[in-house]
Amino acid sequence: MNLHKTLAAIFGMTMISRVTGLVRELLIARAFGASAYTDAFNVAFRIPNLLRRLFAEGAFSQAFVPILAEYKNQKGEAETRKLVDHVATILAWALVLTCLAGIVAAPLVVYLIATGFKSEPRVFDASVLMTRIMFPYIGFMSFVALAGGVLNTWRQFKIPAVTPVLLNLSFIAASLFLAPHMRQPIYALAIAVFVGGTLQLAIQFPSLRRIGMLPRISWNVRAAIADPGVRRVLKQMVPATFAVSVSQLSIIINTNIASHLENGSVSWLGYADRLMELPTALLGVALGTILLPSLSKAHAEGDAGEYSALLDWGLRLTFLLALPAAVGLATLSVPLTTTLYHYGKFDALSVAMTSRSLIAYGVGLIGLILVKILAPGFYAKQDIKTPVKIAILVMIATQVMNLLFVPWIAHAGLALSIGVGACLNASLLYWGLSRRGIYKPQQGWGLFLIKLTGALFLLAGTALWTAGHFDWIALRAHPLMRVGALAFVMAACGAVYFAALFIMGFRLRDFKRIAS
Repeated sequence: MNLHKTLAAIFGMTMISRVTGLVRELLIARAFGASAYTDAFNVAFRIPNLLRRLFAEGAFSQAFVPILAEYKNQKGEAETRKLVDHVATILAWALVLTCLAGIVAAPLVVYLIATGFKSEPRVFDASVLMTRIMFPYIGFMSFVALAGGVLNTWRQFKIPAVTPVLLNLSFIAASLFLAPHMRQPIYALAIAVFVGGTLQLAIQFPSLRRIGMLPRISWNVRAAIADPGVRRVLKQMVPATFAVSVSQLSIIINTNIASHLENGSVSWLGYADRLMELPTALLGVALGTILLPSLSKAHAEGDAGEYSALLDWGLRLTFLLALPAAVGLATLSVPLTTTLYHYGKFDALSVAMTSRSLIAYGVGLIGLILVKILAPGFYAKQDIKTPVKIAILVMIATQVMNLLFVPWIAHAGLALSIGVGACLNASLLYWGLSRRGIYKPQQGWGLFLIKLTGALFLLAGTALWTAGHFDWIALRAHPLMRVGALAFVMAACGAVYFAALFIMGFRLRDFKRIAS
């Protein structure tokens, strides 16, 4: 398998997802701005979203995919299919109970995550109602994660990569056609989450059926639990759940802190986070999607050299593409925020506050993406305890940083703590992989980083100089001109950066890789 070609395909699919996601955020910002009710929606959506990351894309995928790859490579189709059926059975009944409990306990859950809302009963009640509407989303997305794990193991990457587009389209349709007809328009977004989750699950079925792995859910839970493969997945999920829950706990704490700050703080962080998701998804998620099954296969075959080489390839691509994205977010925070959000109810104050969050997040962008590359180095070897220990240390460090940063720069301090914490996390993961001899850097890293630093300085200078020629706030009256100006600035930055790399000897063929 040509990893470079596969990455390009996933990159393209993910780009469609991120572009539609930005359109979705533009429409939401224009229609709702950054208010107490958008804070209520962001808190309500964060609850099932956190659980999705915790149980579905996080702990479940980390535990399931390496064992599934082992079954596929060593035990044959019949045993692999039985494992998928049994895992799906356990997952289905666990999710039914979780969703019912979440709907009933929604007031308590909202209170624990955003205690600041209790002083505003209408906002609190709105958040509770939207939480109840959206809670089944965790069930839909958990099965999407199961389907994605199976398809990725079969090297079918396109459908899982394009799936998020359906949620974005649901948001767009709700913002344009449903919200204007509702007494409380913000509830349209909650309905969009439910519909989008349903669509994301439905699109997986044809691909699973084609490879003969469409799960069959049984009433016989006892037989499913007795499956040795299922027991291994559950055993791995315990530390994996703890590992992911540590990072998600930091997000919950930060959301709670933000709910006590100025109205709009949760939303300002949310809008900045959406912009951060573009590079993290395009590179971090795409690379992580490819690396985990590839690393799992190399581990199952006992090929330590291939294992280390895959990590090295992922790290070089990350530095090559994530660092310029981080520089771009920091130097172009106002142009990006105004061009994408500064319409309708999204005012100049929201631009300034969101831009501060974006700069703070940008500090840790490289760390956020590196974690997605380095963590699979442990997961593919079915070692989840080490990332757990690192995650606990990082969570403690993040909250200590909150005590220092929030009094200084308010909501942006929360973003800065997450970013710096991500860099600490990546550093410790790298140290662990190197110390154990799992990853051995290939030759040329020193010269690679020196050349890259030179190109980044040229990129930063180009961004500041070109963006400084425009009054981005005043261009609100001319949105097409503002879009054109941002496109010009970004094109100039990209041209300077890649031209500098080319002059210094970088070639695309140097980053191509074929995996067995």
